[in-house]
Amino acid sequence: MMYSDIPAAQTLVLYFKSRGVKNIVISPGSRNAPLTISFTKNSFFNCFSIVDERCAAFFAMGMAQHLQEPVAVLCSSGSAMLNFYPAVAEAFYSDIPLIVISADRPSYRIDIGDGQTIRQENVLEKHIGYSANLKQDVSHATNTIAKYGKSLLHESQKEIQKYNEGEIAKALSVAFDEKNPVHINVPFEEPLYGRVEEPSLQIQDAGASVKKEASDDQDSDKLGQIWQNSPRKMVLVGVNQPNAMETEVLERLAKDPNTVLFTETTSNLHHPEFFESIDSIIAPIEKSEKRDKLFKKLQPELLVTFGGLIVSKKIKAFLREYKPKEHWHIDPKKANDTFYCLTKHIKTNPNQFFKEVVSEEIKPTSDFKTFWEKKKDNYEAKRDAYLKEVPFSDFSAFDQIIKNIPKGYQVHLANSSTVRYAQLFPMDKSLKVFCNRGTSGIDGTTSTAVGSSVFSDDPTLLLTGDLSFFYDSNALWNKYMRPDFRIVLINNSGGGIFRILPGKEDTEEFETFFETSHELSAKHLSDMYGFEHITAKNEAELEASLQGFYLDSNKPKILEVATPRVLNNKILLGYFDFIS
Repeated sequence: MMYSDIPAAQTLVLYFKSRGVKNIVISPGSRNAPLTISFTKNSFFNCFSIVDERCAAFFAMGMAQHLQEPVAVLCSSGSAMLNFYPAVAEAFYSDIPLIVISADRPSYRIDIGDGQTIRQENVLEKHIGYSANLKQDVSHATNTIAKYGKSLLHESQKEIQKYNEGEIAKALSVAFDEKNPVHINVPFEEPLYGRVEEPSLQIQDAGASVKKEASDDQDSDKLGQIWQNSPRKMVLVGVNQPNAMETEVLERLAKDPNTVLFTETTSNLHHPEFFESIDSIIAPIEKSEKRDKLFKKLQPELLVTFGGLIVSKKIKAFLREYKPKEHWHIDPKKANDTFYCLTKHIKTNPNQFFKEVVSEEIKPTSDFKTFWEKKKDNYEAKRDAYLKEVPFSDFSAFDQIIKNIPKGYQVHLANSSTVRYAQLFPMDKSLKVFCNRGTSGIDGTTSTAVGSSVFSDDPTLLLTGDLSFFYDSNALWNKYMRPDFRIVLINNSGGGIFRILPGKEDTEEFETFFETSHELSAKHLSDMYGFEHITAKNEAELEASLQGFYLDSNKPKILEVATPRVLNNKILLGYFDFIS
């Protein structure tokens, strides 16, 4: 094993080792050489090289999301670290413990016209759990410091060492205990490549902190009475980790005759009694002459939410207009007032809460659930009938693709149209579904899926649209692509979602600046990165392609499905008319 001879680099590496941060994603550079040397020359760490910093950060975030533990991403100085910001923001809103490490130039090199220097300290402060700005060691390159940064010598190396250890310890505690991204900025002076076989210092680490369970000061008996006496309850679940909810709890909720439970594909919850396609319930109401009457019939007295952000715009619009009397959000950490009617933040685990509050025997006191179950049965039957009528399109392709995903797969969904189409069709309960819904951006979705796949026990499928795929095409530029990695690319030649949004026009300006129509294909990228490439341009070709797509192979595969750009939005909007 080898270490950098610079104390700050040794300190950081020793703390990571002490706290068990094993996975380090590194973007190449020179200023980060002390840390790159120390991590890569130490067998404790798993090091991954990703050139593109934006891809590297999402790759690390996907890995942290999958492992449910902190993963670090390291870069050189200057604009390199700004490319981490999209992933940092996603991690911040999705509660993913991403550790950002940026090498920095000495303070006396900043804002004097030196290359690869920006103001790196606290640059991520708006979307970070903690910013640790380490101090520059004065025992290294002392003569240079005396010449250009003499004021730094006012502190002793011992004082600097104590400060740096405290900052690193705080950052790691936030990452582990609060599941927040953190930033550690480390200034280095040249020379950068000095090495020692053993560390020249000992850290004062007392060991990993013990996370305190969030205390819930709510009266469970009182909440239980409110639950028991509410004839119209709605449970709405956002992004949720696979297998996070206990079967016993799901059964209790399913058996409650006064509760409608809405899930989304990203909820990873399945039960025949649950409502899987929110928009298929709400869209027909929006089009009905009895709109207000039906919405009031759907309006809950008590709304209970848990999990991350909600995909459906329709449920958000409905609950903001037809507010419940009470809205409880269950989460140990935070409660978003998404519907502007939050009354209680219940700081506990959803499993624990429902076990304490939901009785196993509740008598029906309204037709709330039974009425909406009939609506659910209706749209499911009509969806099947509609699929038999419509020509090949995004809508029919998603139905066919989702039905054919093998059991047990890890499925990553891109944002925009992809995740919204996925809400309309049931997914097998064995599938583990992920999507970057913290900021809901199209950037980094492929990189996230690749990072998540590295340690997965199961194969990974990325289901993506063309703009998301081409935007993050550097995600394929790495050595960690497993041969069982699969990508289904829906190529509708542009941003199809803009054709179903207000403001759609059949003009050159709309196609160029909103829809961004194009004629790109993934064929050349597939060849360059060593993927097997398959195309499907109609229903028969898609069906034939899917038959062998998931079979074992020596290469990862991309199935590119071409759908009609102008027709897709008409068929999707026609679906909501049909089920109405």
